[in-house]
Amino acid sequence: MLRRLLWCGIATLALAPTAFASGGTEGVSQGWDGVAAPNGNVRYVTLPAGNGTALAVISTHSGRVLRFASLPGSWGVPSVTIDGSSGGGLSPDGRTLVLGDVWQQQVYPRRESSFLIIDTKTLKTQTFARLKGDFAYDAMSPDAKTLYLIQHVSTSDLSRYVVRAYDLEAGVLKQGAIADKTQRGWVMAGYPLTRVTSPDGRMVYTFYQRNGGYPFIHALDTVSATAHCLGVPWRGSQDGLWKLRLSLRDGGQRLALGWPRGATFISFDTHTFRLSRPATAGAGFPWWVVAIGAATLVAALVGRGALARRMKSKGLLPRTGPESA
Repeated sequence: MLRRLLWCGIATLALAPTAFASGGTEGVSQGWDGVAAPNGNVRYVTLPAGNGTALAVISTHSGRVLRFASLPGSWGVPSVTIDGSSGGGLSPDGRTLVLGDVWQQQVYPRRESSFLIIDTKTLKTQTFARLKGDFAYDAMSPDAKTLYLIQHVSTSDLSRYVVRAYDLEAGVLKQGAIADKTQRGWVMAGYPLTRVTSPDGRMVYTFYQRNGGYPFIHALDTVSATAHCLGVPWRGSQDGLWKLRLSLRDGGQRLALGWPRGATFISFDTHTFRLSRPATAGAGFPWWVVAIGAATLVAALVGRGALARRMKSKGLLPRTGPESA
C-alpha cells in the first residue's frame, strides 16, 4: 500500500507542494526537489502518504526511488530561502536529515513546533523534538550536535524573529538568542532571499530583504554559536533584491553579493566582516554599466565627427548645408 501511495505521490511532485512562507525562514515543503546530498547523487523528498509521510531517497541520475520509509504524521523538508538555492535540513556530512512538521492550522504564531532527526543511512528516527512556540529550521552544526532554529516572536509582524540553538544530544533548547553582540540594538527582521555555506559547513551566510530598513547578510558560525549582521547599503526599492546571489570567493576569504551573470555589487572580508569593496553610488541598479556604454557612444560620435571634418577639408566628402552655398 505504501509503495502505491509513494508512486502516486512522485507522479504529482510538481502539483502539490506544501510550503508556508514567513520571516526568517520559508517553512517546509513536500514534494518538489527536496534536498540533495552533499555528493549530489541522491535527493531526499517527503510525500504525503495517507495519514503519514513517505520519505524517499531518489537517484539524481536515474530518477529511481532507491529507498523509502514510512513516517507517522505529516513532515516536510525545510525550505530555507525564497530562491530555493539552499535546501535545508541536511547535515554537512549528509548523515543526518531534519524534517519539520507540516503546519495544518493557519494560526500565527504556532503554539507548538516539532522536528524529526533522521539517520540517512537507515532512514530511522534518531530524535523527536517538540518545542513550545513557533520554530523553524535554520541550520545545523557540522557535527550534527546543534540545531539552529528560527523562533518567530511577534504576533503581528511575520518578519520578526530570533535565532535559537537546540542541543540535540541533551534534547534541550539553549537559553538566549544567537545574536550579533557588537550590535545589540539590531532587530532581527526580514525575509531570506538567498544563502551560501562554507565548504566545511561551519559558516552560513543568508541575505535578507528588510522592508523599512537596510537589507543585511546574517553570518552564522554554527561551531561557536555566534553571529554577525552585515548591513548592505542598498538604495531605492528593494523589489529587485531577489535577483542577487551570494558566493564565496578567493578560497572563502571573500563573501560576494552580486548578479548571477554580472558584476559584484558588494563584498565582505570573511575574517573581519569589513566591507572589502564599496557599493557603487546611486540606486541598487549597476548604473556604471550604463555610464560606460554612454561614454563609449559619446567618444565614438565625437571621433566620427572629427573624421568627417578632416575628410571634407581634403575634398573627400561633399560639403552640404550653409557651408556649400
